Amino acid sequence: MKEGAVNALLTEWKTEFGLPPYGAFSDADFAPAFAAALEEARARVTAIAEDAAAPTFENVIEALELSEEALSRVCGVFYNLVGADSNEAREALQSEMAPKLSEYSSWVSNNKALFARIEAVWQGRGALSGERLRVLELYRRMFVRSGALLEGEKAARLTEVKARLAVLGTKFSQNVLADERAWKMELSEADLEGLPDFVVATARAAGGNGAPCVTLNRSLIVPFLQFSPRRDLRERAYAAWVARGANGGETDNRGIAAETLALRHERAQLLGYASFADFKLEPEMAKTPGAVRDLLMRVWAPAKKKAEADAAVLEAMLRADGIAGPLEAWDWRYYSEKRRKAEHDLDEALLKPYLGLEAMLAAMFGCATRLFGLEFRELSVPLYHPDARAWEVTRKGKHVAVFIGDYFARPSKRSGAWCSDIRGQRKLGGAQRPIVVNVCNFAKGEPCLLSYDDARTLFHEFGHALHQMLSDVTYGFIAGTNVARDFVELPSQLYEHWLEVPEVLQEYARHWQSGEPMPADMLKRLLAAGTYDQAFATVEFVSSAMVDLAFHEGAPPADPMTRQAEVLEEMGLPHAIRMRHATPHFAHVFSGDGYSSGYYSYMWSEVMDADAFAAFEEAGSAFDPETAARLEKHILSAGGSQEADAAYLAFRGKMPGVEPLLKGRGLLEEV
Repeated sequence: MKEGAVNALLTEWKTEFGLPPYGAFSDADFAPAFAAALEEARARVTAIAEDAAAPTFENVIEALELSEEALSRVCGVFYNLVGADSNEAREALQSEMAPKLSEYSSWVSNNKALFARIEAVWQGRGALSGERLRVLELYRRMFVRSGALLEGEKAARLTEVKARLAVLGTKFSQNVLADERAWKMELSEADLEGLPDFVVATARAAGGNGAPCVTLNRSLIVPFLQFSPRRDLRERAYAAWVARGANGGETDNRGIAAETLALRHERAQLLGYASFADFKLEPEMAKTPGAVRDLLMRVWAPAKKKAEADAAVLEAMLRADGIAGPLEAWDWRYYSEKRRKAEHDLDEALLKPYLGLEAMLAAMFGCATRLFGLEFRELSVPLYHPDARAWEVTRKGKHVAVFIGDYFARPSKRSGAWCSDIRGQRKLGGAQRPIVVNVCNFAKGEPCLLSYDDARTLFHEFGHALHQMLSDVTYGFIAGTNVARDFVELPSQLYEHWLEVPEVLQEYARHWQSGEPMPADMLKRLLAAGTYDQAFATVEFVSSAMVDLAFHEGAPPADPMTRQAEVLEEMGLPHAIRMRHATPHFAHVFSGDGYSSGYYSYMWSEVMDADAFAAFEEAGSAFDPETAARLEKHILSAGGSQEADAAYLAFRGKMPGVEPLLKGRGLLEEV
């Protein structure tokens, strides 16, 4: 930015829908923008804390809600860029800002004058109700859990701990991305034999102008493990895939994981909790580590039994190929795909042409139109990357949100799929509608053809987006996905069910060239195979969730890898199945504490999503308007305006059991 020029990140954006003015700022503008935004936020918070007027909900809580507008705007742009289109400059600034933002957060929560005013409003809360009472309760809880009641050395130490954890989380995620970028396995023309055309095309694209190759992007390595008949190459690729973050040198995450766990335990004890799991689970639906363990083990037993039976079938196929050794982890997907093709007559290479990205986007949007009356109009606006696309979302002609989809894998994007927002919804201070982003890592092609799992991911992330876009509350603090961690996956996992509705696939699953609908017999086989290999997926997941819980329940392990091995041995993890996310690349748990001691929450939410979709089935239609209206009113639009169990009860009238989940995964008969 030239001297004297106005920093576009700090000005009011006059763009269409208030979108960030991409192209009007550069990476060099972020550091001064952060500095100015933090200075402004500190000044506003100080003014609230030192206000001579008697504390009220308006001059304390509502003032706090509006105190960080500039900072939220800068963070909204920057952290979406760091995740979806990173570079050295952005990663360097991310590392620099992690302790600064943590220090600011601690400064706010340690402000005794500010907390005294919050406490005064809390003590006089008798006249408050509804959203206002809920927001006050959550603010007070947040401050207490952030250390507002600590004094002296304990308060100072907690600030140090949180700052260090912020640095470690940033470094962990950057290390995983660095390992993913650094590895590739070049393939000769002979190595491509036996691979479907779509895998060959993806490998050639990954190689650029050089030899085709396999990279550690999930959209390439997983199909390669499914289809390559070359066991030696599968083993080599799989070894690299599971070694991310554990390759020695500067990008090794094992030491970071150990230090993170020790600091989390110290943090919990400073706040008066026996363990980090006790601290973390207190505000969630589960409440206690015991409740989490109970759910996971109720699912583990039938899943393990079914997985062991599946492993025996796959090992027999391996031996039939003349291989004497036991079934290994790099064999499972290959023989499972062969078995799926034999038992269900499903060939993914023949299925994918009916699951083009454009067709699945139309299905995703079409379901939202039928359920909630939303309409989608693609926009031509500047965005942060040429692959990103934007749509205006309306209902009955009224603006609801802007939705941005960024779907293709690239080296600058971290792996996985996620939903975030650049701007959240609120009514306080003038109505503000959200700008929501879905990011995926599909293999780019002409056209982009999805696997069924890819299509499920597309629907999953859009379920999160609906939670953001349909939010209709006054306070941003409780808007959209600002809910209990083990409740936040309910809308996303629930939305996946509409992909399985036969009439949806009948309408939208059309061949990308001919436009012909998916043949009826193929559709029938696809839906019949819906629970295929779910024992494998369940064992992968539950083993990861149990290791996460064990890490945070009790004293921290000196060596997380040893503790991981102990937990898996105690559970009796089948030989040919590994954790979905081994510790050195378990980003959910170590790239921040969002899912720490909380990876179980996907399954906790799945208990509810299976029961929630049953409400539509009981009503006689997946698009029953009354059920959809209840879902929007009590869950999608309500955000965190009440406790999660109360919200679910308002929608469903009862709490669910685990049976619908087991049935949905094809495991009920094994109980």
